[in-house]
Amino acid sequence: MSEVNRGETVGGWTRAVTARPRLTLLLALLFTALAVVAGNGVADRLSSGGWEAPDSQSSYATAALARHFPASQPNLVLLVDGKGADVDSPAVAGEGQDLARRLAADPDVTGVTSYWGTHAPVLRAKDGRSAMITARLRGDDNAIAKEVKRIAPAYRGTHGPVGVTVGGAASVRHDLQTTIQQDLVRAEMIALPITLVLLVMVFGSAVAALLPLGVGIIAILGTSAVLRGITELTSVSVFAENLTTALGLGLAIDYALFIVRRFREELATGLPPRSAVGATLRTAGRTVLFSALTVAASLSAMLVFPQYFLRSFAYAGIAVVLLAAGAALIVLPAALMLLGERVNALDLRKVVRRSRRTTAEPGAGYARVARLVMRRAPIFAVGAVAALLMLGLPFLQVKFGTADDRQLPAAAESHQVQQHIRQEFPGSPDGAITVLAEGAAPAQLAAYQQRIAALPDVVRVDGPVTASGTRAAYLTVLPKGEAVDSGTQGLVRQIRDVPADFTASVTGQAAVLVDTKDAIAAKLPYAAGIIAVVTLLLVFLLTGSVVIPLQAVLLNALSLTAMFGSVVWVFQDGHLSGLLGFTSTGSIETTLPVLMFCVAFGLSMDYGVFLLSRIKEEYDRTGDHRSSIVFGLQRTGGLITAAAVILAVVMVAIGTSRVANTKMLGLGIALAVLMDAMVVRTLLVPAVMRLTGRATWWAPPVLRRFHARFGISEGEGAAATVPAGGAGDPRPGERRDPEPAAKG
Repeated sequence: MSEVNRGETVGGWTRAVTARPRLTLLLALLFTALAVVAGNGVADRLSSGGWEAPDSQSSYATAALARHFPASQPNLVLLVDGKGADVDSPAVAGEGQDLARRLAADPDVTGVTSYWGTHAPVLRAKDGRSAMITARLRGDDNAIAKEVKRIAPAYRGTHGPVGVTVGGAASVRHDLQTTIQQDLVRAEMIALPITLVLLVMVFGSAVAALLPLGVGIIAILGTSAVLRGITELTSVSVFAENLTTALGLGLAIDYALFIVRRFREELATGLPPRSAVGATLRTAGRTVLFSALTVAASLSAMLVFPQYFLRSFAYAGIAVVLLAAGAALIVLPAALMLLGERVNALDLRKVVRRSRRTTAEPGAGYARVARLVMRRAPIFAVGAVAALLMLGLPFLQVKFGTADDRQLPAAAESHQVQQHIRQEFPGSPDGAITVLAEGAAPAQLAAYQQRIAALPDVVRVDGPVTASGTRAAYLTVLPKGEAVDSGTQGLVRQIRDVPADFTASVTGQAAVLVDTKDAIAAKLPYAAGIIAVVTLLLVFLLTGSVVIPLQAVLLNALSLTAMFGSVVWVFQDGHLSGLLGFTSTGSIETTLPVLMFCVAFGLSMDYGVFLLSRIKEEYDRTGDHRSSIVFGLQRTGGLITAAAVILAVVMVAIGTSRVANTKMLGLGIALAVLMDAMVVRTLLVPAVMRLTGRATWWAPPVLRRFHARFGISEGEGAAATVPAGGAGDPRPGERRDPEPAAKG
């Protein structure tokens, strides 16, 4: 295609973007302002739960117990400290009784139980210096959070001879929500200035460096508005806010880097701004669109899981990816149209370039690396694979658990209360297994209780406790093991297998974990299938090869091994816990690996599409397999590394959170992104493509015809010069890779 045609034949999308750039920017500004208004208050509507499977037996039993026996499911704890006096002393006992009466009189509180009302040993500390008042707050997660915010200040502090601190599941969730929101603000304050400095270093131009931040702001604010709307329909996890910020900035920078870099390349060839924008959208723009679809597909896989914790990340992730891509493909080109050559203004690297007096071609270092890797392809391929697998070995020892107060910082009040209960009160506050019996006659229930008591891992069975006016009762089973260890999980399954002549449902912390693991295991094949099928299809449409999509899926999955291994070594086993400031629970929350896989896999494909698109463009143009790999890495290696470093900075800023799960998410994905950019894209992909040789581009004839009709390429029409399969006799004027396929 001639330069005139390449620059001036602007069709459809490109013409719409370049026709009225000022109007486009004005509409973008209006959209951003409306998003600010629509998203206002979204943080107050987010929930801090969502790990449980809502349709599971444990969820049903928990809800039924809350209806029939509110006192059996307390979510609020007042820890009453006698300040050195015994809790049975008249002054302390009198104040404890008054506190319990006040709490019971609250219209939003039910099921109040206190040590002074029952003298139950489990509510009194071993040293007799503190005791508990437990209660249940009514409503869903958001309603309970509001009640905690209202009630806790009224009881916290000194009351005559006693001191009161507030804990329980409701308080833990409230502290989680508050801490996450505070940490997110701090993360943004850390990430934004560092990101801006790095962008200036990458672009040189201070003007160009501001463009990705603009795209990111549009994506983040737009996603907040989307989440605000979704909260009207369903629950959304507060943790999704972190993903919105991280992906909003990260993907906006990725897409803007790619588009601005290509725009500057086109300007350097002498094209005017309008023509350069048109060429950029037809090349880099199509790659960005495919990349966004791939990332969105990875995140959409979380929609198959029933837990709203995972579904929330799908809502936030899909919205932020599409908005970042939309801003990069609509708003950014309009800004580039108006800036033109001024996109290079305020180039802060001119002085450095003068002092170095170098004329080295951009990306020459990555070209040298690519040639070295291909000369020693077997060594680099085997070495990189072995290193990644070694880093992933700790994941073989993973232990799954549930999130509790220990993911909060040690200074959090609810964490301190729960830790005091664990250490100073008899028994495990969370270890009991509760069995709900509905429709049971007394004799049937007694026989059932005896069968449970006979199980080898049962210490004793307390109860039954019956509800007046109903045929509902519950039993409390105390296991020999810890709250959620493998023995207690096995006991849950054994109890569920005990025959009953009535409806029996099992809940408790171990039962919730068992049901969560079962729900994830049941849906995991569907999620993996969605990711694999969509990735294979999109990469095939981009490259026309059936080999490259398989390589992409396998190498991307391999790049995540270091992340999973480090998560177990650090957060489960507790290494570096002092340095990073968290409390290890000896397990990994069950849903987090799924979330981290979907996010990290999508980001890895983001970089993979950038690299493969430039390799394919050059291969279509020249037909030279080796030089295409060198060209692709030379043109995108620095770009991918810069984008990965910037995204890692954002994720590390998220990882400074005081909440252990958020810390794990941020630091784990930061490591995955860096390993993907610096090991997989720079070393493993060139080595594997060299080993597969020209067969890399093979596809059966029927799929080649399909790609010729429906596929896309970043090239400007050169795709027609070389068939995707690379097989058959060359056509007149066609260049062909001189390297035999058998040699790789």
